[in-house]
Amino acid sequence: MATSIEPVYRYMMHSHEEEWGDHPWRDWAMNIHRWDWNPGVAIIAAMEYFKVTDRREILNDIVCWVKENEPLFHGGSMVINSVAPFAVYPDLFRVTADESYRQTAMKIADWLIERAPRTKESAFEHTVTESEAFREQVWADTVFMAVVFLARSARLFRDEHYAQEAASQLLHHFRLLQDVETNLLFHGYNCSLRSHMSAAKWTRANAWMALGTPLIYREIQGLCELPQEIGTRYREMMQAIRAVQRDDGLWPTVLDRPDYVPETSGSAGIACGIIHGISQGLLDDSFRECALNAAAGVSAQIGADGRVSGVSGGTPVLASVDDYNRVPVFPTLYGQGLVLMLLTALHDERTRS
Repeated sequence: MATSIEPVYRYMMHSHEEEWGDHPWRDWAMNIHRWDWNPGVAIIAAMEYFKVTDRREILNDIVCWVKENEPLFHGGSMVINSVAPFAVYPDLFRVTADESYRQTAMKIADWLIERAPRTKESAFEHTVTESEAFREQVWADTVFMAVVFLARSARLFRDEHYAQEAASQLLHHFRLLQDVETNLLFHGYNCSLRSHMSAAKWTRANAWMALGTPLIYREIQGLCELPQEIGTRYREMMQAIRAVQRDDGLWPTVLDRPDYVPETSGSAGIACGIIHGISQGLLDDSFRECALNAAAGVSAQIGADGRVSGVSGGTPVLASVDDYNRVPVFPTLYGQGLVLMLLTALHDERTRS
């Protein structure tokens, strides 16, 4: 499995257009030279890979990407999805001592606290770089795209206010999205309509929370009081997710629809969340087998060139549950990134043991 890490990274960061397949979405899916959540997940994963390996060429890739693409952010929209790449800035400041990363992180964190649109329940409204609005909508995606950054900024600045907001946002998202009957999470919630809309228990939505929660915990522990409710809800979610895992280790693209297609990126995110959840004491060691089975299933989707197959395309909250099973499948930067994060977490765990 360790031999797959570098090809996955190379395909994510250094593949060329002719390697991306022949479909209408290939530029959006694999062109890393833009500022948005999709390349943001890739850059977050690259930083995790660097922190484990300490390879300077990886750090150089990240620094060069930021230098090239941050100007694109300044010419675009300040929205939840455009926050995602900033999650690497606290680590960039620690490694390089470049004050610009610290100053920018503070500006973005202050925007989230003071000006980011919120729903009636005070959760961050999910906003996107595309010219679409999802008024009063809460998406699980937000936790990974913005709250992880806020938690990392809290650790960087030792800021209790940032930390408390990160914890509050995590709790808001659990309360609004968790199904009281199954403990799985719905993709989204419309606060005006008081509806989960299509009511799809989308796998990648659950993965954003499965992975985002322990990453946030790691950063804000000791900075603010962490509600026990978060840990309880997280464990209940993960127990429910474990119960619907397929025999091949993957999960279907909608968790409670076993006949739907298996989805690699969500499966990788869940498995990576389990590894981090165990390390943070949120999950007990009985979950390890689930993560290892998922890792085996994910690894079977990695080609010799590092291309990750079985990844569903960009997915807003869709009109019906069935629509999730019709989302086109192709390689994406976030698919590569979530798989890279899983392989990196497993590699780190092995080297430490």
